[in-house]
Amino acid sequence: MADPASYRPAPGEIPDSPGVYRFSDEHGRVIYVGKAKSLRSRLSSYFQDVTGLHPRTRQMVTTAASVQWTVVGTEVEALALEYSWIKEFDPRFNVKYRDDKSYPYLAVTMADEVPRVQVMRGAKRPGTRYFGPYAHAWAIRETVDLLLRVFPVRTCSAGVYRRSQQQGRPCLLGYIDKCSAPCVGRISPEDHHRLAEDFCTFMAGDTGRFTRRMTAAMKAAAATEDYERAARLRDDIATLERATERNAVVLKDGTDADIYALAGDELEAAVQVFHVRDGRIRGQRGWVVERVEDVTDAELVERLLTQVYGAVDQSGDGTAVPREVLVPVLPPEPDEMEAWLAGLRGHRVSVRVPQRGEKHELAQTVARNAEHALALHRTRRAGDLTTRSQALQEIQEALDLASAPLRIECYDVSHNQGTYQAASMVVFEDGLPRKGEYRVFTVRGPDGEGAVDDTAAMREVISRRFRRYLADRDAAGDIELADAGDEEPHRGRSGPVDEATGRPRRFAYPPNLVVVDGGPPQVAAAAAAMAELGIDDVALCGLAKRLEEVWLPGEAYPVILPRSSQGLYLLQRVRDEAHRFAITAHRRRRSKGMTVSVLDQVPGLGPSRQSALLAAFGSVRKLREATLDEVAAIPGFGPTTAAAVLQALTGEVASHDGPQDAPADRPGRIEA
Repeated sequence: MADPASYRPAPGEIPDSPGVYRFSDEHGRVIYVGKAKSLRSRLSSYFQDVTGLHPRTRQMVTTAASVQWTVVGTEVEALALEYSWIKEFDPRFNVKYRDDKSYPYLAVTMADEVPRVQVMRGAKRPGTRYFGPYAHAWAIRETVDLLLRVFPVRTCSAGVYRRSQQQGRPCLLGYIDKCSAPCVGRISPEDHHRLAEDFCTFMAGDTGRFTRRMTAAMKAAAATEDYERAARLRDDIATLERATERNAVVLKDGTDADIYALAGDELEAAVQVFHVRDGRIRGQRGWVVERVEDVTDAELVERLLTQVYGAVDQSGDGTAVPREVLVPVLPPEPDEMEAWLAGLRGHRVSVRVPQRGEKHELAQTVARNAEHALALHRTRRAGDLTTRSQALQEIQEALDLASAPLRIECYDVSHNQGTYQAASMVVFEDGLPRKGEYRVFTVRGPDGEGAVDDTAAMREVISRRFRRYLADRDAAGDIELADAGDEEPHRGRSGPVDEATGRPRRFAYPPNLVVVDGGPPQVAAAAAAMAELGIDDVALCGLAKRLEEVWLPGEAYPVILPRSSQGLYLLQRVRDEAHRFAITAHRRRRSKGMTVSVLDQVPGLGPSRQSALLAAFGSVRKLREATLDEVAAIPGFGPTTAAAVLQALTGEVASHDGPQDAPADRPGRIEA
């Protein structure tokens, strides 16, 4: 536990300007990010008598070992930089809103040459329009199935699309008129893009324009006695009306708002939001948050809005920001929040608390949903939190550790009779998997052909992991960094951050406990690797599958945990996750190694150039039909390489005269 006075900046060092600051621990890991109107005033508040601080704030300042800051011009810039740093470093002590479930979105990949409509989850991607979120994926599919009759946009995967292009015939949806079949040229990419734009416009709430246009076309068809077209348009109008009726009208037409509600206590809170577009509820979403800081409801709302709309800045979809944001309480600086949101949307955004009328009534409905979500979360979480705490405590007592192992790393090796060896590293923090920090190792061995056995592979993997840790730790020396636009210094260590990319180094954080899948041989190999590198502050154990015994280095007898032990159950979960991840990596490597391509026979033609060839021509068959000049025109190729490629494919020396005929006995398509 560090003394905050040991890293407290000198009184004159902290500027009295707006900015963003971050606290880092002894390993350089960022544990807290915050912003302030005045950096001097805010940072000074952390270095008062620790007994007067909020418990979580006290824990944060005593865990930290350094503090850095960046001066910005305005509070709006500080808001944007704070969000960027929180996303980058995932600080342990910051308030984090977690989805109370994984919500699916209806996504349209408008950045593609031929946009695709699909169901998406997870982080938003640039150039993609999102609608929702929806409560269930089947609700999206039903809506899309209805709308494809009117807007036959592509829904197939990239593989299906390429196969249809190569075969010259569309998939089933193209035959039943639920896809305009751009893969075979029934519609040009430009017209298909406009069709996707119409689909997005309809989903965004502008439904009346399409209904009126189709009604006029239906009447015109009937007037010219084209009754078949008129009947189809009549059915299309009914389809649009059914799709529209799925969302209840709750506010007057044209209302574009996100309505938030907050319910909680001093320990945790639940948030719900209704997305209202054109007066209709288009989606609903919820989050839960632990109050890890001494924050007010207004500060919770501010951090919620930065998290929800911060991703818009990266995706470029300004339409995701509504004209109105209705909240239960205004954020501390509402004008700065409105300015930031207006910059994302491109138009003015109003942030306010509804006081009366139908919006106030809808806000009360959202609040009731938030209260129900909080009650449900407490019911589910009570047992889970208690169980995880009990499991970590049991592991601490069984292995005689100084503290609970908050970060556990587990390693496993997978191979097929010594071939295609791959190893996995999985990470659990606070008893939960942290999948963003999982890693895969390709086992090389002393001769580059793989390790002799599992123990040699385990020793190699542990050595490589901790060698990287030591290298990153040594690179994080005491330096002073200055902001590019300011002369104020950053105090403390650079931390485990790559100076070239600004991203955290991959192996910069040491675990509290290393678990290996196996018994005494594997544990001994891991212990030898750690001893060679001088790693003596990380606990080590092995979990043998046969009797689920826990083995410690140098011990003749295992530690036996009761079958009902929560600690044993957690170790089993960690081990099984490492086993699953290792098998997946091994199968991927084996599949790649067993896939033979004729392009592999071309000297100097690596994976990047092979990918460039297949991207340009679509298949090896079309590549055979290409001319020398066409191949040489691809970036990274010249006449010599192009001639070698065509000679390997056709068996004949290529010239500039034209395409070479492939021998009749060669197959039409070779797996690449």
